[in-house]
Amino acid sequence: MIGLVNLLIPVVVKLLIMGPGWLSVAIRVVIYGLGPIGQLIAKVALERGFDVVGAIDIDPQKVGKDLGELLGLGKTLGIKVESDADRVLRDSDPDVVLHATGSFFDRVYPQIMKAIRVGADVVSTCETLAWPWYRYPELAELVDNYARNYGSTVLGAGVNPGFVFDALPAVLSTTLTRLEKVVVVRSLDAAKRRYSFQRKIGLGMTPTQFREALSRGEITAHVGFAESVLLMANIMGLRLDRVEEGQDAIIADRHYETQYFRIEEGQVRGVVGYGSGFVGDKEVIRVELRACVACEDYEEVRLVGEPTITWRSTGTPGDPATAAVVVNLAPRVLNARPGLITLRDLINYSYSYT
Repeated sequence: MIGLVNLLIPVVVKLLIMGPGWLSVAIRVVIYGLGPIGQLIAKVALERGFDVVGAIDIDPQKVGKDLGELLGLGKTLGIKVESDADRVLRDSDPDVVLHATGSFFDRVYPQIMKAIRVGADVVSTCETLAWPWYRYPELAELVDNYARNYGSTVLGAGVNPGFVFDALPAVLSTTLTRLEKVVVVRSLDAAKRRYSFQRKIGLGMTPTQFREALSRGEITAHVGFAESVLLMANIMGLRLDRVEEGQDAIIADRHYETQYFRIEEGQVRGVVGYGSGFVGDKEVIRVELRACVACEDYEEVRLVGEPTITWRSTGTPGDPATAAVVVNLAPRVLNARPGLITLRDLINYSYSYT
C-alpha cells in the first residue's frame, strides 16, 4: 500500500511553470542541438529573456547560419550555429547548456561532459537521463562524480519523462489519504506530430519490419517508460522491487494517411507501450502510451485508493511542453547541488509513508 505523499501542488506547479519574473538577471545559455525540439527551446529561451550566447549543431545545412535566421525570427541575432562544441562552450562561458540531441545517455554523455568541463549546468531532453541509474548505473556514477568536481549540475527532464508520467501523478496523489495504485494513460494523434516522431513509431511499416527495426535500434518508438516509473516512485518515496516495460505496434484496419506517410490495412498505424512498477508481485504503478494515427488526444491519471479519483485532460502538446519544461527548470538547476540530479532533487520537501 502506498502512503500519502506530502507534495504541495501550488509550489510544484510554480516550479514547473515559471514565467519571466523568475529571472532576476539574464541567464547565459548555449543551445546544444537544433533539431525541432532544440529550435523550440531556443525560441522559448529568447522569449523568456535568457541571454543566448551560443548555438551548437553538426548538421551542415545549419552550421554557419545565424540563429535568428534558422529560427525564422525575421532578424539576425549575431549568433552563428557552430559544430565545434568545445570552442563554443569555452568562448561563450554559459551558465546553463540546454541540450537536445538524443534519447540515450550512453550516446550523448560525451556532449554533456564537454559542458561540465567549462563548469556549465545542463538541462537535457535525453529521456534516459531522467533516471540514468536504471540503464547506465556506472556511467551515471562517472558523470555524477565528474559534475561534482567541476561544480556542475546535470538534469534530464521533459514532458515524458519529467511531467505527465511522473511529476503530475505524484502531485495529484496529494488529495488521497490512502493510495494503492497509480495508472497513467497518455493518448495522442500521431498524425499531428512532426515527421521524425511519425518515423520513430514506425508508421507504414509491416509488423515484421516494425519488430526488426525496433530490435536493431533503427526506430525507438517511445523511450523512457521505466525511467518515468522510477522517477514517480522516487518522488513518492516508494521503493519498487522491479520494473517492466514494453511496446507493440498498432495495426491499421483500413487506409490512413498523414502529411508524411500512407498507411494501408495491415501496416503499422502507431504504437502502444507501457511501464510497470511492482512491490512484491503487486503492480502499483502503470504508465501507458498510445500514439497512433487518429487516436484521441488526452491524458488520464487514475488514482486507486481512498478516495479513488480520475483526472483527465484534453492532451498536452508534447514538443512545446518539452521546450517549456527545459527552459522553466533552468533557473532552478542553477541553484541546485552539483552532480547528476533528478526532478526529485528540485522539490525540497520531506516525504512519509503510512
